[in-house]
Amino acid sequence: MLSTTLRTLRTRWVNFVGSFVALSLGVALIAVMGLALASSLDAPDRGAERFAAAPVVVKGQDTIKVLTSIGDRTQKLAQPRAVPDDVAVKLRDLGTVVEDRSFAVRAEGGPADLVGHPWSTAAFAPYHLDAGRAPEAVDEVVVSGDWARPGTRVRTDGGTVRVVGTVAGLGFENAVFYTDTRAAELSPRSLQLVVDADAAAVREAVRGSGGVQVLTGDARRYADADPDRDSEALTAMNAMFGTAGGVTGFVSVFVVASTFAFAVAQRRREFGLLRTAGATPGQIRRMVVYEALAVGVLASAVGCVLGSYGAPKLAEWAVDESLAPRWFTIGGYTWPYHMAFWTGLFVALCGVLAASWRAGRTGPTEALREASVDTRPMTWGRWLFGVALLITAAVTLTVALVTNPGDLLQRKTYVSRPMLLITAVALLAPVLVRPLARLIAWLPAQLPGAGGMLVRENAATGVRRSAAVAAPVLVTVALAGSLLGATATLNEAKATEVRDQTAADFVVTPAGNAGFDKATLQRLRAVSGAEVSASSSSAVYVLEDGVALIRSDARAVEPEPLAATARLPLAAGKVGDLDDDSIIVNEEWEKHTVGERVDVWLGDGTRKSLKIAAVMTIGTGNNGVYVTPRNAPAAFVDRVDVRRADGADAGTVATGLRQAVRASGGEVLTRDAWVRATYPETNRTTRMGFLLAFGIALLYTGISLANTMVMATSDRVRELAVLRLAGATRWQVLRLVGVEALTVVMVGGLLGALVAGLNLVGMWSALGLLSVWTSIEIPWATLAAALGACAALAVISAVVPAGLSLRRRAVELAGTPE
Repeated sequence: MLSTTLRTLRTRWVNFVGSFVALSLGVALIAVMGLALASSLDAPDRGAERFAAAPVVVKGQDTIKVLTSIGDRTQKLAQPRAVPDDVAVKLRDLGTVVEDRSFAVRAEGGPADLVGHPWSTAAFAPYHLDAGRAPEAVDEVVVSGDWARPGTRVRTDGGTVRVVGTVAGLGFENAVFYTDTRAAELSPRSLQLVVDADAAAVREAVRGSGGVQVLTGDARRYADADPDRDSEALTAMNAMFGTAGGVTGFVSVFVVASTFAFAVAQRRREFGLLRTAGATPGQIRRMVVYEALAVGVLASAVGCVLGSYGAPKLAEWAVDESLAPRWFTIGGYTWPYHMAFWTGLFVALCGVLAASWRAGRTGPTEALREASVDTRPMTWGRWLFGVALLITAAVTLTVALVTNPGDLLQRKTYVSRPMLLITAVALLAPVLVRPLARLIAWLPAQLPGAGGMLVRENAATGVRRSAAVAAPVLVTVALAGSLLGATATLNEAKATEVRDQTAADFVVTPAGNAGFDKATLQRLRAVSGAEVSASSSSAVYVLEDGVALIRSDARAVEPEPLAATARLPLAAGKVGDLDDDSIIVNEEWEKHTVGERVDVWLGDGTRKSLKIAAVMTIGTGNNGVYVTPRNAPAAFVDRVDVRRADGADAGTVATGLRQAVRASGGEVLTRDAWVRATYPETNRTTRMGFLLAFGIALLYTGISLANTMVMATSDRVRELAVLRLAGATRWQVLRLVGVEALTVVMVGGLLGALVAGLNLVGMWSALGLLSVWTSIEIPWATLAAALGACAALAVISAVVPAGLSLRRRAVELAGTPE
């Protein structure tokens, strides 16, 4: 059988090209992702950036630590505490103390991520002047990079400034340096100090200060903005490649299994001859397995080589796109290659198991068959697994909707759940192809001529061929619709929540990140005809099940103005019952009964017992909690909701609001404009992961379509010759082949759209159970592009080999053996 296998590979190499290419790419991607994962696990600790040259940095308490039965649980504070005044006095006795401040800056023509600092902190990075001088007046700044030169006047959200100097950028930020006085005005709170003194003396001075940190050496990096961003970026990157890897494994097995199944169906006469010659079913099965083994070994080896070249390129791309830290490179690891190689071989063998069993069941009489009509395209095994997976998908969805509908909104769920339904529908595709093909080709079949009728009958009777072509299209369309549609639907649901909960006519937001000052708030409250509700962003922390310290976003607001400008989705209680001794929670909390008391930690780490005044529905998970301003210490007002009083003119109120914020800067938006401006967007890394997965699926679909169409067309040479002998011209035959391919692609597209629709209906139902009624968002443009690409590739892959074969005389083709 081994010699027979080698001869089969040599003579039927066209049948194995698609599987070889699909496996090679799959192994290459697995090797690339394995190398990326291994390189990220040994990531170096990032050193200090802004304070690399600082002697000692003293930082106020910025975390909350709670002791539980299984160890400490820690969370970042929403309102970190400043260094206590009495400690700052002691530090000034030890040496020079410089207050650090960081705040976002928006400037015309400048980078989007500009951040402001006092000039006195520039020396700690250190920054050095390239041109010009240090700032001396309140309207003078020094900038990093080359986006502005000395003498340039720049409009910012804090007023117009003049650039008087530039420093070379250090790569970790785009900085704007003000005078220390002006920086203190723009960002009044200073959370950390740089102290020029002996570290031991500094530690002695802060002893017993409760949470104050003394940072030296590499620990100074914790004084930088977002010191954990490298680990967070690596986690997001690994999740992105994990999604792509999961899709790669799923689609590669799918494509290989589909290709081998179709190849076995085409070779039934060959297997019948072997059985007639005395081959046993076991020998036939071993031959098919040996073929897959040979293809798997070669493809896996090629894939490992491709992975070694592709991994560094992918790492460079991830760094350029800011999806990975700047230092990220691929290390010299070997275990990812072993994992990729053996996974590829395993995929090849898994993909051929069902096909080998079917091949072994071929009887000697199959050698005598001439008809190409598929009489039994569905085996009992295919029926069993298809129906079982379909029932499993329905049951798991029903259970999730009944027990925990919020789980269906989680990324891991709406990424993995479609795979089950896709596999079920793909297994049952031969049952669905025939009626769908007849439906799609019904109108063309009514037209004059035999072309439409032949298209309908060829697509409907060649079920295995049609199912093999439709299956990869089904996968691509279903994945695109399910993944991209899920994120779009979830984003629309979040926007719907915001729209429904906002009863204000206007929303006013500050220009900077320091919030509104008291004078501006007084002017806003004084606007005639305006009911003003000022609120602050904060957080509360609660220990659930005795082991999990959960952070919930909170808004601090006065209850009466909140009731006038918001429509909270309350399940119990009243907004008016909120006071300094209470809290409004949502049903996601372990304790959510009105009147019950719950122990929480406030945004600055203060522990407090609060009574539950009202309970909101869970929604999409963004409802958070509400407290009064007294329970959000140090939180600045970052949003003002305004409702017109009865009879007040909207234009007059809007003009008054704009005048009130003119001095300090701010933006006045109508409710609809504010909802549009804050419309949620999918995380960039998640979006890139989905696009990568979609691209992989589309690539595999292209490989499978090309391979299947070439195999199918080469197997129909005699059929095409008979059409020529019956009087059809060469162009009529090619048009027939192209339209037939297009029809089958449309069948796959309809099945894929059905799967995507069912998945999105499941998410929509979960949102409804969570009291969020929104529309289902379908990515029509993406689906149309995917279907168009599949159609073009299928038509080309069918017409080109048919055209080449038709260059020979029809009489010669009619005598060509199969």
